[in-house]
Amino acid sequence: MPGYWAWDPEFQDYYWVPGTWVLAPQPGFLWTPAWWGWGDGGYRFHEGYWGREVGFYGGINYGYGYFGHGFAGGRWDHDRFFYNRAVVNINEVNIHNVYIDKTVIINNVTVNRVSYNGGEGGIRERPTQREEAAEHAEHLAPEAVQRQHLETARTNPQMRATANQGKPPVAATARPAKFNEGAMPAREAGAPYHPPANRPAPGDRTMSPGGNPNGPLATSIPGHARELQPHAPVAAPEISDPRAAQKYQQQQQKLIDKQNQEHQKLQQQQEREDQQAAQKKWNQEKQQQVEQRHQQQTQQLEQRHQQQQQQLQTKQKPQPPR
Repeated sequence: MPGYWAWDPEFQDYYWVPGTWVLAPQPGFLWTPAWWGWGDGGYRFHEGYWGREVGFYGGINYGYGYFGHGFAGGRWDHDRFFYNRAVVNINEVNIHNVYIDKTVIINNVTVNRVSYNGGEGGIRERPTQREEAAEHAEHLAPEAVQRQHLETARTNPQMRATANQGKPPVAATARPAKFNEGAMPAREAGAPYHPPANRPAPGDRTMSPGGNPNGPLATSIPGHARELQPHAPVAAPEISDPRAAQKYQQQQQKLIDKQNQEHQKLQQQQEREDQQAAQKKWNQEKQQQVEQRHQQQTQQLEQRHQQQQQQLQTKQKPQPPR
């Protein structure tokens, strides 16, 4: 599983998810890496998945067999997986299922550090018909160990771009979520990391493409209630009457408490549905339907909360003279 930059809306920062070795969920299945791509006026993160064919991953050259299209690092022979020694470095003392096929190495691949598709400066690649078919074929979501690996990276402050400046201390691991056992550091940074001058403050719904921390900012639509920041008191309108000002503060705090409870309730509901999807191993189409419903629920909740705050503030504005 190749490493990639993910985005954490809580810390408003990128964090590096190291590459690692993952056991396939069943024979014949291959991993399609996650990728960032431009669409609908913003950058969207496409989660990786397991399938019998490798789908589109943005045309990004991740290396180790993922050169932009397909996978050249190995192949299945019935229920046994063989590694291509011309692409991946395998310890043949422990692993004997190897072969050498240098013809799969694409000699005209341009060395390009850009790791997002479309938008300003992005890779200009489109999915093939076979890759589009793979995307709509039978899918399996990331395994539990992959989710754990992601969370381990997210909660490690050293993985954040502001801390490692694009050169994470752990580039790849031998096992998922094991950052201290046989881990390899990054040899160099892709580019110096400079947070944009108009970098949003915590709580803003903005982000830039995951593969390019210096890329253009774009609006990010919250897709899950856990991505919403807790509500906090906002600046009160000018109220000359002290009793009226105190009453407004009480009303505002009551509204904030209610809204945060609704956040928590929706988050718990969505997480239960996520767990159900993972346990039952729903296909990609059904998972996308759940994600779209979660995004719609989250947006509607946030819009309703904003309207409630506006209505509360409007009541406190002085009425114009008759």
